[in-house]
Formats: sequence, C-alpha cells, structure tokens
Amino acid sequence: MPAVSQPKAPGSLTAREYLESEPSAELRSEYIYGRIVAMAGASRNHNRLVANLMTSLGLAFRAKACNHYGNDMRVGVSGDKAFLYPDVVITCGEEQLLPTTPETLLNPIVIIEVLSPSTEARDRGEKFLCYQSIPSLREYVLVSQWPHRFETYRKQDGGTWEYRSSAEDPAELYFAALDLAIPATEIYARAADESV
Repeated sequence: MPAVSQPKAPGSLTAREYLESEPSAELRSEYIYGRIVAMAGASRNHNRLVANLMTSLGLAFRAKACNHYGNDMRVGVSGDKAFLYPDVVITCGEEQLLPTTPETLLNPIVIIEVLSPSTEARDRGEKFLCYQSIPSLREYVLVSQWPHRFETYRKQDGGTWEYRSSAEDPAELYFAALDLAIPATEIYARAADESV
C-alpha cells in the first residue's frame, strides 16, 4: 500500500524549498523545523553594537586563525532542521559549509546575539535550544543593550551549559573558547543608553 503524504501546514516548507527560495526572497527569514520566521528589522543602536563587535573581533583576529561574520551568514542546525542568522558568528580553523549552499556555516565556535525587545524571547529560548545541538559550538553570548551586560553560556566537557552573567557595566567581554577579551567600552562605543 503506498504511503499517504500528509498535507503541509500553511506556511511550512521543506528545508530544501526554504534554501532554494531564500536567496530571491524580498525579506530574509529563518527556518525552524518546517516553520518560517520572518526576520525583524534591527534598530540603529542594535546595528551599532553589532558593528562594534565586528570591528573589535576583526582587530583581534589579525593574530588568530579565526573568522567572524555578521548577520548575513546563515548557520545550519542539526542537518537540515533549522537555519538561523545570528548577529555575529565566529569560527576557528577549517570551516564546514553546506555543500549545496556555501552561505550556510555548519561549525561555529561562538555565536553572539544582541538582545532587542522584539528578539530577546527567541534569542533566549527557541534559538538557544537550536544552537545547543551544534556539536562545535562552545559559547553562546547575549549582549544586552541596556543595562550594559553580557550573558554567556559555555559548553562544559559533559555537554551541559554553564551560565555566567556579568555585573552591570562590565569591564570586558571574555570568550573562553578563544582566550580573548574585548573591552566593554569598545562594544558599547557610541551606543544609546536604552534598549531600542
């Protein structure tokens, strides 16, 4: 007896359909277990923090065999279960890319999300749950716009995640996976003192 195919839920796509349609889509979206999630536009302040992180990391990586990408680099999760766009993603060593779509990175070491009111719940919840299944990932960092604070989840040897939160107005953001510290003044340079 032939298998009966189930109708797709409204708005759902297969991973292949998503990857084929994403390059020509008017608006960028993320794919999570068959569900498409439109990307929210980022505020000026959010973009400034991402730019500051990118600049500081670029300077630091002149002496390291690491690369960093902004939010145009898609990250593949659990084979083809999810495709997400982190604010900043870091790799060290040889990069693994999805053969059919080389804009999709498979082995990040660090992922950074800058928190915004419209994205914070997803960054802390659904997206972090997805990111945890990436074998190469060692640190997941949340950067708060206001108050100035860093929250870091570090993967331990047993696979559990250790949570650390800085005090308000920390001196630096330390990446244990990279043995790298970035002064907080660089990250928050010219950023507004409010979460927008």
